[in-house]
Amino acid sequence: MPERIIGKVGRIVGPVIEAREVVGVEMLELVFVGAERLVGEVVRVRHKSAWIQVYEDTTGLRPGAPVYGQGEPLSVELGPGLIGGIYDGVQRPLDVIRLRSGDFVSKGVHVPALDRDRTWHFSPLVKVGGHASPGMIIGTVQETDLIEHRIMLPPGVAGNVVEIVQEGDYSVDDVVARISGNGDDREIRLFQKWPVRTGRPYANRQPHVTPLITGQRVLDTLFPVARGGVVVVPGGFGTGKTMIQHALAKWCDADIVVYIGCGERGNEMTEVLLEFPKLVDPRTGRYLMERTILIANTSNMPVAAREASIYTGITIAEYYRDMGYHVAVMADSTSRWAEALRELSGRMEEMPADEGFPAYLPTRLAEFYERAGMVETLSGREGSITTIGAVSPPGGDFSEPVTQHTKRFVRAFWALDKQLANARHYPSVSWLESYTEYADDVAEWWEERTRGDSKELRSTIASIMQREARLERVVKLVGADVLPDSQRLILEVARMFKDAFLQQNAFDEVDAFCVAEKQYRMLKIIISFYTLGSDAIKKGGTLVGLKKLPVVRDIMQMKFECPNDQPEKLDELHKKLEESIHEFGSLFA
Repeated sequence: MPERIIGKVGRIVGPVIEAREVVGVEMLELVFVGAERLVGEVVRVRHKSAWIQVYEDTTGLRPGAPVYGQGEPLSVELGPGLIGGIYDGVQRPLDVIRLRSGDFVSKGVHVPALDRDRTWHFSPLVKVGGHASPGMIIGTVQETDLIEHRIMLPPGVAGNVVEIVQEGDYSVDDVVARISGNGDDREIRLFQKWPVRTGRPYANRQPHVTPLITGQRVLDTLFPVARGGVVVVPGGFGTGKTMIQHALAKWCDADIVVYIGCGERGNEMTEVLLEFPKLVDPRTGRYLMERTILIANTSNMPVAAREASIYTGITIAEYYRDMGYHVAVMADSTSRWAEALRELSGRMEEMPADEGFPAYLPTRLAEFYERAGMVETLSGREGSITTIGAVSPPGGDFSEPVTQHTKRFVRAFWALDKQLANARHYPSVSWLESYTEYADDVAEWWEERTRGDSKELRSTIASIMQREARLERVVKLVGADVLPDSQRLILEVARMFKDAFLQQNAFDEVDAFCVAEKQYRMLKIIISFYTLGSDAIKKGGTLVGLKKLPVVRDIMQMKFECPNDQPEKLDELHKKLEESIHEFGSLFA
């Protein structure tokens, strides 16, 4: 549909504009406002007025300026060239804009998300005369050394292949195929567009049976998340939300990572933009940016674009999911996104709900998190989106609306603890407040890769940590000396578990990441120390004697001294532990 004038600016309330004398406008239609052609979206239509949220600074805009309708919703470009890109909330490439307008984004800058001049080597997979169905892969492009970009038919397009180009180099604008069906011919290019507020279709959902391995022991062992799952990471200021998101982006076993910096401080996003291109993927030895897409919308950028950024990110993730990839989406932070909703809602004079947030906040949260999942794609492949959203509750109060509403739509809750962060215990995930509902879903995966007792070990250590929490209250009142050795052993094992297992050093080459097999063996050693130590104490041994055993030092250092590619070395430590405690216990037999 050609561009047309649909009305004039009547009232300007920050990023929200009331257009008057509107004609032929559609809800959620993409528009350009004024001579500078500021990007906006229609969010309310009433009689001959339309409310538009503008994704750029409206300073200098005047009443009477024309509003140009585009006849289509706010959409993103999906095609080769997305991987390694850095975009703002409405998918404008920030690296290209910097070359054109300097370090700050100028108003009215319109740059295509995908480079129109770059060519890609296209290899067709279909032949003329064949039947094509929606989502079918018709060819491939090697986007990076790690990612094969699969060119798909857009959803809703089906018919016979009447033309397919030969293998060669093409730009994203070149027509590579023609599909004839239902009396209509469709030109297929290397890229397609999709509205950000509409989820891309799939064949059906699949159960969550495979964990997303993060390499962080506290998460994988105690609070696992399945591929296709949804997680919230709430934490007050300084608890390490951004740090844990960075660690997950670097170490998790997803094929592709989409990192959405939604309303975060500029210096934090600058650190991401500077550090990510230097990071090396530990699994492949290639640069991490060869499988990463960054959406950067800092707190000093227009607030309306912050609201759109998470939809931009999740739509890009759905596109790669449809190719058959496993995608991890990091949204940091959804609290800033909710604050953008609150500001825009207030400017549109809507009735506020809890703490000023709009009444539709739960609906918007559900719409976002429900776009995650493990699915069978339209092409018959298996793909997934795992969404990990950070929440920044004011003052660390988990009872505030964003955290409480988010908990309704997620199945894993990784609560960050201020006291742990102050004690420099990272990741600062609270083992008492956190929970997961994916443990039973992925239990079979763990059982197959361990000796069949991982579920029992997890239950045992959870029980020890709960008993330790109760004993700590007694210790604070009367001291640890009044407790019998059997109970003091619980405190000692809990301390060992915290320091030797839960705490990880992100700057240590060995400890920064931990494979599942090593996690299992480490946990088994700690549980064995508890069970064998309990037996030794019952025979008359003392806790002081147990702590003096040389093997205790080896247990405390095992996370640093056992390489990830040689987890079987821990079996030797386990055997040494058994021999040491049996020898110690025999002294009292």
